Amino acid sequence: MKRLYGRARIGWEAEIEAQGLVYNKTAVPGGDVRSYWREDVFYDFTPAEIDRLADATDQLFAACVEAGDAALADDRLLDRMHVPRSARDVLRATWEDEPPSVYGRFDLRWDGSGWPRLLEFNADTPTSLVEAAVVQWSWHLETGQGADQWNQLDDRLVAAWQRNLGRWQAEHGRKPRVHLAWTAGDPSGEDWMTVAYLADCVTRAGYEAVVITTEQISLDTGDAHFYDPQGKRIDVVFKLYPWEWLLDDAYGPSVLADLRRPGGTTWIEPIWKMLWSNKGLLPLLWQRYEHDPVISRLLLPAFFADDPRAAELTGTGFARKPLLGREGGNVELVAPGGQQVLEARGGRYGAEGWVVQQLAELPDFAGPDGPHHPVLGTWVVDGEAAGLGIRESDGLITDDLSFFVPHTIGHRP
Repeated sequence: MKRLYGRARIGWEAEIEAQGLVYNKTAVPGGDVRSYWREDVFYDFTPAEIDRLADATDQLFAACVEAGDAALADDRLLDRMHVPRSARDVLRATWEDEPPSVYGRFDLRWDGSGWPRLLEFNADTPTSLVEAAVVQWSWHLETGQGADQWNQLDDRLVAAWQRNLGRWQAEHGRKPRVHLAWTAGDPSGEDWMTVAYLADCVTRAGYEAVVITTEQISLDTGDAHFYDPQGKRIDVVFKLYPWEWLLDDAYGPSVLADLRRPGGTTWIEPIWKMLWSNKGLLPLLWQRYEHDPVISRLLLPAFFADDPRAAELTGTGFARKPLLGREGGNVELVAPGGQQVLEARGGRYGAEGWVVQQLAELPDFAGPDGPHHPVLGTWVVDGEAAGLGIRESDGLITDDLSFFVPHTIGHRP
């Protein structure tokens, strides 16, 4: 695993915007604007390193399935994870019924040696899909840098929609219309482009796709079904809106009621993804696999913050994370000894509870322009490892200001 400098394409900014990366320009503190996409820098891997990442991803996914079984069998654990009691019967039912689930992203700490370690699982509303599936693949083809790229995302996404919607069609006896919803309040355009890209995948899978905003979804109080602005009933809806937010808003009880009855709207990602997008998954995995020789090497010791065992991490240092945090919000990194805060981010999270995870500082592929700390985002599509996207930050916490950096396999200067 190496960080290399390459050559920028002429007119690359217009090129990536045409491919959907309309949110490339990022405002940073101080009023400056910088590019979110790194054009002339990339990470290169050997085929063996990619095999290790793919194997680790598949093993982690299988471990999460077992952890989900354990969580749903223990209400005390669900309490600690801050999973609403009002939704637990629906979580259990959908977990058993296995409604469509398309994708998720593991965030891993790795420098190319030893085994990758799980930092968290972005299972419900993962971002950076357009840049991972489309933009970096085009960059690879057009620049000729690297012999290959670990990127089967586009083909796998189309196949995932085909399989999952085909199953829905077989169960209901008709072809579904798929609505894909983004939140109108997103000023960057990232949510809109992610939904537009997935709508294209749905269309290529052979199904009708309708892009709307979450604000345009309405509930008919007469038949208690959900409809779009044209009065079309919503059969299947993909949403870029976290489940914990949805259950907290005015529609939450209606969504739960709709999920409890046959013939209701199918939501993607399904509600059981609340189990995996929750940082409480980290101590759950550690509790189950601490002594497993295969899975434990992919994990960092983690505990709920009120667990007496959390004190074990004082000597090694730890990351303190809110259960429902996103994009580095309210994360705090504490140095060995527990006295010094290495780095911290503010945010809106934390009232729901905390976990602590053994400190594993991101590797630093430092260059003449300063430190570069990558997080490897390995994508899972329809339950299988499917590709890699890399976020890179100047500091130790990856947040919404971190860069996206493409990658290659087997680059030869």
